[in-house]
Amino acid sequence: MINLVKAKYALRDKSAAINKMAEEYEQELLEPELRPEYIKKLEKLKKQKAFKVKDIDEYFEKLKKG
Repeated sequence: MINLVKAKYALRDKSAAINKMAEEYEQELLEPELRPEYIKKLEKLKKQKAFKVKDIDEYFEKLKKG
């Protein structure tokens, strides 16, 4: 496998081929593209006005009670 990568990208040695494989792995598996619907949701959240909460536990208790 390493020799195939080395030949495909005209790399100088097996170490460079291993590095190339690691780069490809990182791009493909560790940083997948975001789904369009998720990006839309993020954009919508960015537009919302933020507000301060002194005590997060108290805030959620009030939300539960209605």
